[in-house]
Amino acid sequence: MRPLALVALCALVGLTPIAGAQDSRLVARLNQIVNSYTPKNAFMGAVLVIEGDRILLDRGYGSADLEWSIPNAPDVEFRLGSLTKQFTATLILLLQQDGKLSIHDPVSTYLADAPKVWEKITIAELLGHTSGIPNLTSLKEFGTWRMSPHSVEEELAFFRDRPLEFEPGSHFDYSNSNYVVLGAIIEKVSGKKYAELLHERILDPLKMTHSGLDTDELLLPKRARGYEPRNGGLIPARSESMSIPWAAGSMYSTTGDLLKWDHGLFGGKVLSADSLKAMTTPGKGDYGLGVEIHDVGGNRVITHGGSIEGFSTNLSYVPDRRIAVVVLANVIGAAPDSMSRQLVDSILGRPDTLASERKAIPISKEDLARFAGVYDLGPTLSLTIAVAGEGLTSQVNGQPAGGLMYQGIQDGHPRFYIPSLNFEIEFVPTADGSIASLVAHKNWGDLPGKRH
Repeated sequence: MRPLALVALCALVGLTPIAGAQDSRLVARLNQIVNSYTPKNAFMGAVLVIEGDRILLDRGYGSADLEWSIPNAPDVEFRLGSLTKQFTATLILLLQQDGKLSIHDPVSTYLADAPKVWEKITIAELLGHTSGIPNLTSLKEFGTWRMSPHSVEEELAFFRDRPLEFEPGSHFDYSNSNYVVLGAIIEKVSGKKYAELLHERILDPLKMTHSGLDTDELLLPKRARGYEPRNGGLIPARSESMSIPWAAGSMYSTTGDLLKWDHGLFGGKVLSADSLKAMTTPGKGDYGLGVEIHDVGGNRVITHGGSIEGFSTNLSYVPDRRIAVVVLANVIGAAPDSMSRQLVDSILGRPDTLASERKAIPISKEDLARFAGVYDLGPTLSLTIAVAGEGLTSQVNGQPAGGLMYQGIQDGHPRFYIPSLNFEIEFVPTADGSIASLVAHKNWGDLPGKRH
C-alpha cells in the first residue's frame, strides 16, 4: 500500500500498522497466500486484512484496467455481486425495527399482487433462501433477457408465475430471486427507492462515500474494469444490465468502505442487538439473513461471497477476534472465497495449504472409474464426476469442468483436490467399498451429495 494511503486509513478508522517479528512472519504468510493466486492474472484486485486495531495487509494487485495499465489500489471501486444481500437484509431488519413489517409475515402482506404459490412464503424464508422460488439466474431465458434493462415489475414477472422448487421452509437453495422480492418489499413498505434508502439508513451514516448501487449510466472515477479468463489470458467481461441484480447484487464499494461496514454492523452502529443476533444465527445451509455463519475451530466466522460478470468478492468477519478480511477481484473466479478462507485460517493459527504446496498421488485409471457419476448436492444442484484421460473432472450444473488431484486416503475415505476451486472432495465408501456419496469441503462449509 502507498505510504500516504496507509497513513490516511490509520487516521480514518483508528488503526495502527503492524509491528514486531511475529506480526512480520504472519504478514509474510498472508502475502504468500495472496500472491499464490496472482500468476497469469488469475487474481487481480484489492485485499484488506485487519485484526483488532492492526492493519496486516492493505494493497492492490494487478490492474484495475489492463488497457490503460492502471494498477489496482485500496481506493479502487469494484462491483460487489451478492455482498449486496447483507445490505438488503439489513434494510429489512431496520424496517422491522421501525415497526413497518415483521419478517415472519407472509410476502403477500406487503405485495398484494403476489402469486398464489407464494402465499405460504414468509419474508424470513426469502432472507434465508428457503422460499422455494426458482433462481432467476438459472432460468434458460436469463442469458439473453439480462442484457437489457428491466423495471422491478418486469423482473418479478420474469419468475413469479413459475412453480416453486420445494415446499417453503423445507430446504435451503440459494436463489437471487429471493432478494429481488425483498427489494420490492423494501420499496413498497418504505415508500422510497432502494438506492435512496440504502444511502439514508446505511451508507451515509457510516460515511461509506465510495459505495452505492450501480446503474448502467453511472460514471465512477476509480471504477475497476471486470475481466474473465479465456484461452490462458483475460478478456473484458460483458456486463448484464445493472437493473437486473439490483437488491440481490448491484452494489459497488472499496475495501476501506467495507471495513467501515463491518465495524459499523458489528460495533452496534446499524442494527439493534436483537436484529444483529437474528441476522447472524445460522439456519438451513449455515445461512443466516444475508450472511453465512460457520464455526471454524471454535471461532464464529460471518462471511459471504459475490460473483457478477468480471468480478468476484468475499467479505469475512470473526467477531470474537475482530478479524476483517475483504477480498475484491476484477477477475471472475473462485479466488476470493478460497483466499479469504486461507487468510482467516492463517490468522487463527489453523493449517492452510497453498495449491502449490499440494502434491498429486498416483492412482490407476481403473480405480478412478468407481468415483464417476452424478451426485445431488441440493434440490437444483448436481456435481458430475467423470473420468477424463488419466484423471477425474468435476462439473457443477453444466458449468466448465475442472480437474481433480488425488490426495490419498484420509480416515478411510479417498480425497481429491480441485485446484480451480481450491476445495476438496471426500468420497464416502459403503461397507462393500462402492461409492454412494461424497462431501464437498468448500471453504468452511461441508456440502454432502448422494449419487444417483
